[in-house]
Amino acid sequence: MKAVVFHGIGDIRLEDVPEPVIQQDTDAIVKLTASAICGTDLHFVRGTFPGMRPGTILGHEGVGVVESLGKDVRNLRVGDRVVIPSTIACGTCSYCRSGYYAQCDVANPNGKRAGTAFFGGPEMSGPFHGLQAEKARIPFAHVGLVKIPDEVTDEEAILLSDIFPTGYYGADIAEISPGDTVAVFGCGPVGQFAILSAKLMDAGRIFAIDCHLDRLEAARAQGAEIINFDEEDPVEAILRLTGGIGVDRAIDAVGVDSMHAHHGPAAKTARKEKAEFKREQKEVAPHTNPHGDNWVPGDAPAQAVTWAVDAMAKAGTLAIIGVYPQQMRTFPIGQAMNKNLTLNMGNCNHRKYIPHLLELVRTGAVEPTELLSHVQPLTSALEAYRAFDARKPGWMKVELEPAMLT
Repeated sequence: MKAVVFHGIGDIRLEDVPEPVIQQDTDAIVKLTASAICGTDLHFVRGTFPGMRPGTILGHEGVGVVESLGKDVRNLRVGDRVVIPSTIACGTCSYCRSGYYAQCDVANPNGKRAGTAFFGGPEMSGPFHGLQAEKARIPFAHVGLVKIPDEVTDEEAILLSDIFPTGYYGADIAEISPGDTVAVFGCGPVGQFAILSAKLMDAGRIFAIDCHLDRLEAARAQGAEIINFDEEDPVEAILRLTGGIGVDRAIDAVGVDSMHAHHGPAAKTARKEKAEFKREQKEVAPHTNPHGDNWVPGDAPAQAVTWAVDAMAKAGTLAIIGVYPQQMRTFPIGQAMNKNLTLNMGNCNHRKYIPHLLELVRTGAVEPTELLSHVQPLTSALEAYRAFDARKPGWMKVELEPAMLT
């Protein structure tokens, strides 16, 4: 079968790989009808998240049809349409039973202290082959697959595998209450769903911070107040627009590939911090392999989270859902402590949120596909990766269709 395979930093290939087989009684084999490219996949290829094993199939977002089941998967049938939560969980341990599926004690073969297991990730996450393929093995399928209602399309469901739950999780752990003023740093796919989720939680005002015009316009279309950090200092703008108070809640939806301002007033501050940004970049990405505009790491890993802390009101809550590798050690702890901020962060517990979000989509309360910008056959995956990585205008979210090969 065809799959997108990681071979090294800056080196991914579409190639033939063996088809997956049932290994455990709780496994399922799913024939993928839709997958997608995520910003986390780009971290691996850029070198800002280490530990990828060459030969690993990429991708952790998937929708498909059950092709075969282990004997202990008793809530599904062959032929069921399913969405695949990005993080892998057993459903049995105390963490899963408490809703912390991303911290399952059993799923990660590296042990209880290893942390989140997910598809298409580095050694520390399993590793498990990913979902940018024609077929995939799904461990703990009784928990790791959620049946899709007939009213929900594949295009809607693929957005529920990772980015909608992650955005919703960010809004949830930001502790948004009705009337709160919220800032979302990063208007990529997860940031867009964080904005949508903040609206679902009745936020009073939402600020959206980015430098890409198409993403800012998508945020404005949702009703967010947009701030282009290449045109104005985002912290100064937020303080001015909130009467000097700042925002009650902030969500970092960027992570390690954050960029500093290259134009405008904020660029002056960035130039003063150039040496520190270089140090941070070397810390998180000691090995890189750029090719022109592709596979280039962000030039200021801690910029988004620093802006978020600076822009917050006293006693506010900061949610960090952008991905940071374990070697990242920069955080404005003094500023956060002196403002009495609450910090909530981590990998999304996808399985906790997917059933609720599926129901919102099924009933028409939410239409997520407006954020799906491109649908490509799996055979065009490498070109789609390059366009998405280069942040070409209009490339908001890319769906891959493995089933187009058959």
